[in-house]
Amino acid sequence: MARKYEMKYKIEAVKLAEELGVTKAAKQLNISMNTLDGWVRKSKKGELKGGSPTPEASLSLYEENKRLKEEIKELKRTNEILSEATAFFAKRQKK
Repeated sequence: MARKYEMKYKIEAVKLAEELGVTKAAKQLNISMNTLDGWVRKSKKGELKGGSPTPEASLSLYEENKRLKEEIKELKRTNEILSEATAFFAKRQKK
């Protein structure tokens, strides 16, 4: 049966993990390293306190999404240029 932990305990455990590292903190608190690591990841996303990301986390995700979309657009453009260049040189080589 899974143990239930209070939110305050989770937050304090995450703080300890940030200070000592997940492995040492988990041993000191006598909890699973996977459990503590999950709390740390949720905390970084802003999801630990109640299930929804903080405004800062949402903004960070929005900015990352925007950056990734721009990167995809640039990669598609590069791929198109390379495809055209390949076709050009292949045609030229046949002559």
